[in-house]
Amino acid sequence: MLVNFVFFICRSTRPKLTLEILVYLFFSAAFGAALSQYTFFYGLQYTTATFAITFTNVAPVLTFLIAVLLRVESLSMKNKAGAAKIAGTLTSFAGVMLLTLYKGVSLTHHQAGEASPEDHSLGAAAASPSDRKSWTLGTLALLANCLCFSFWLLLQSRLTKKYPALYSSTAYMFLISSMQGGALTAAIQRRASVWLLTRPIEIVTVLYTGIMGSGVGYVLMTWCVEKRGPVFTSAFIPVIQIMVAMVDFFFLHENLYLGSVLGSILLILGLYILLWGKKRDASSSAAAKEEEDGEKEDEEEEDKEKQVRS
Repeated sequence: MLVNFVFFICRSTRPKLTLEILVYLFFSAAFGAALSQYTFFYGLQYTTATFAITFTNVAPVLTFLIAVLLRVESLSMKNKAGAAKIAGTLTSFAGVMLLTLYKGVSLTHHQAGEASPEDHSLGAAAASPSDRKSWTLGTLALLANCLCFSFWLLLQSRLTKKYPALYSSTAYMFLISSMQGGALTAAIQRRASVWLLTRPIEIVTVLYTGIMGSGVGYVLMTWCVEKRGPVFTSAFIPVIQIMVAMVDFFFLHENLYLGSVLGSILLILGLYILLWGKKRDASSSAAAKEEEDGEKEDEEEEDKEKQVRS
């Protein structure tokens, strides 16, 4: 659907595709869609849904560290902006760890049902060496997923500058990733039955994931990367954990635990500190650029005066 929109609506405004842009789109599709989704579902197969969605909160920390190492993100401990970005990242990471490792007492009085399948899976993971090995393999796959997503965000920051056509780049990315994912699936799965969708829930899930999760979601993330950068965009990933907890509490009537509340508070606090540091850094950069432009204008005026005198 996004491809059709791009072809008919944006064909007169999109820039020309070059070999360099195609290379960027190829790796963007690989890191952002094909490898990212494959490693996530592979890790989900050997862990649990709760553990998988919680583990994705490591992505902002990895994005920040990689961005600093590649000098995409400026960092200086001598000013308040740099210290705020580090403090915000560490505070958010502490909130993630609290959400992951600490459950605490129940703050609500909903009746607790039987243990969930995820709890049984978590218990089974520690039951035998083979299960522990599978759990470790799943964790490594989820770590690879976070790395792929972090590299995709950093790659998008370059791609949006070289090819500033938001809808076209996203459509091309998913067109290429569909071929990559199809080739990967054909190489791994030899049975034709894996391609068939028989139940209504499967069809609805695929349509919703493709339209909302991939189409709309990636367009919005690319827009955020273009406007505010990869670190700013990745900082909002842990908010998913809070939204899931709110849905569980208000709609599924699950118990609310102390660890979830404390972890969410730390998460929001760290996010606020990080965004404050980003804003302060952007303001300082803008002021320095204005000062530099003013100095250039003064030098040009002085040169003109010297020419007039001579």
